Amino acid sequence: MDGGRAAALVEGYQPGSFVLAGPGVTVAAEGSRAVVADTDPDELAAQVTKQLVDTGAPFAVGAIPFSQDTPAHLVVPESARRAGGVHPYRPVEPWVPARPEVTDVPDAAGYRRAVAAAVSALRADHELRKVVLARSSRLLFDEPVRVGALLSGLTATNPLGYTFAAPLPDGSTLLGASPELLLERDGGRVVSNPLAGSLPRGGDPSTDRANAAALLASAKNQAEHRVVVESVVEVLRPFCRELSVEGPSLVGTPTMWHLSTRVGGELVDRGVSSLRLAAALHPTPAVCGTPTWAARAAIAELEPFDRGFYSGAVGWCTADGDGQWVLAIRCAQVRANEMRLFAGAGIMPDSDPAAELAETEAKLRTLLQALGL
Repeated sequence: MDGGRAAALVEGYQPGSFVLAGPGVTVAAEGSRAVVADTDPDELAAQVTKQLVDTGAPFAVGAIPFSQDTPAHLVVPESARRAGGVHPYRPVEPWVPARPEVTDVPDAAGYRRAVAAAVSALRADHELRKVVLARSSRLLFDEPVRVGALLSGLTATNPLGYTFAAPLPDGSTLLGASPELLLERDGGRVVSNPLAGSLPRGGDPSTDRANAAALLASAKNQAEHRVVVESVVEVLRPFCRELSVEGPSLVGTPTMWHLSTRVGGELVDRGVSSLRLAAALHPTPAVCGTPTWAARAAIAELEPFDRGFYSGAVGWCTADGDGQWVLAIRCAQVRANEMRLFAGAGIMPDSDPAAELAETEAKLRTLLQALGL
């Protein structure tokens, strides 16, 4: 497999198809032989495996929503291709739209109020340790959004991340550049790479280095990161003979510094698919909070919109169970001339509303930069 083929899969994207491009492997899929939609993780994984065996398709692709009450959307494609190696991605002809009409939900003041309310709840209820609050920004253009051009631009500017375009059941497309690997399974080996604790990149080298050092030294961010890693280890431990935990270390995207830890293990039962493992991990405290039930309740109270597939997972799975799943963050839902961007921040008892607002603004810039805005 070579990087030229991987780049061709991204550059050959057609509306309604699926692409997930990462630093190690890129997959693309078109058409639909079967769709599997279920809320039960065991039934979902079993149905996908059966459809793959029955059809002979190399892998299924799709997305898992944030809410466990909403069915996942997994597709057994008509055609599917995979390539790997170094990705010499290059942007195709850029899309340069006129400046769109923008509506933020909530607006800046509303988000600061939500963060302040979450901080009060965290300080009053010692059982609630972390809650992730998101924002949505609706962009309305005077022409249809060119997903293919944006996908290419995102991949070129995020070579170490995971760029994706996934069709959703309502006809829209989930488009994004995620820095975070939820789970990868290769044979009996599984890896998860949780990220939590973030600061924006600096505008100059000196500020950038200072921000990186500040993130490593931040007690708040280290605590936020530790909550996520502990959860991933707890979920994976019953499935694995042993687990290794390496981190935290710094990783950078074009707009953010993150704390990163790699958790790896050897499966006890190779019959457990990557899809089933991803569903077991989802939602991690990186996108929801902890404990899950309490964080979900806080999100339902404080977020004035439905997340849909944002902060879910996007990925692929073979009949043997191998596959890769990434968190659906730094993403947007696209339909015709409308794009809804999403970004969230992990709220802890000592969070500052202004700082959390700034973090979401920096995360939103990942897609805004690709748009040239």
